[in-house]
Amino acid sequence: MTATTLSQYPKTRLRRMRMEPFTRRLMRETQLSVDDLIYPVFILPGKNKSEPILSMPGISRLSLDLLLEEAATLVDLKIPAIALFPVVPPEQKSLLAEEAYNPEGLIPTAIRALKENFKHLGIIADAALDPYTIHGHDGITDSKGNILNDETIEILVKQALVYAEAGVDIIAPSDMMDGRIHSIRNAFENAKFLNTRILAYSAKYASRYYGPFRDALGSAKTLGKSTKESYQMDPANSDEALREVALDIQEGADIVMIKPGLPYLDIVHRVKSTFGVPTFVYQVSGEYAMQMAAIQKGWLPEQESILESLICIKRAGADAILSYFAKSAALWLKEIRT
Repeated sequence: MTATTLSQYPKTRLRRMRMEPFTRRLMRETQLSVDDLIYPVFILPGKNKSEPILSMPGISRLSLDLLLEEAATLVDLKIPAIALFPVVPPEQKSLLAEEAYNPEGLIPTAIRALKENFKHLGIIADAALDPYTIHGHDGITDSKGNILNDETIEILVKQALVYAEAGVDIIAPSDMMDGRIHSIRNAFENAKFLNTRILAYSAKYASRYYGPFRDALGSAKTLGKSTKESYQMDPANSDEALREVALDIQEGADIVMIKPGLPYLDIVHRVKSTFGVPTFVYQVSGEYAMQMAAIQKGWLPEQESILESLICIKRAGADAILSYFAKSAALWLKEIRT
């Protein structure tokens, strides 16, 4: 290398700080910890039941007794919260989703059992009708199959109040009906559930990444070829997400959610940068299934690729991540730090 070349060479070499692990650690901008993780769990009626979900390798539907065992593991791993999703038998589904607000239903029963046994484990439950309707939609319909917004909200409010009475910490309306946050918040205030938090699925897209989740709930068959595009967001839209988030905050949401995760990191960043409110992200079933398929084929390294996917969501602005990888990630993070 000539003297002329040396004089032109940059004095700042960014690679210097990447050369060794200790400097990479010291300059790391985003940290992923167990405190960022929420574990979604599918629960079903019965006892001692564990049904593997074929499209989600490693994930099973669990009966309540096995749910309590799973919760004990989560507490041991110091995962802060669990999100509950019901597998509703076909005979309990209906056009008006009456089972959604049954005080002795699957979710209220699970909430009470979890609260009795695990005082400090946060419990999140969706306000959603799709597990309970015979057509698999998130709302009730008219004779032509149109989703009725305001009539659906009336049922969602009943459901939310039942869950709050059971002791849920966070209610998560995932239906994308207009005005449901306002109605649920008012109902909570009037019923003196002043500290029950609302996690609004504010930017929930009409995504094709939800397929394995619908398999898990058994709603894929009931939904059939129908779509949810009349109420969930168009994947092409970004500004609309900001309008949805703004409305939910105004109506009383404590936390907002973006769903799915990795394909929508631009939305996560815009929401967090614009509003600065607690922002959660759902790394959905399709994301899990794709990554697991590649891992099982040997095309991706398991631990490294999973932790990378989670830290990318965190880097984009997520305060917490609902992920089916949460349990594995918590274990790996514990090992890394010991």
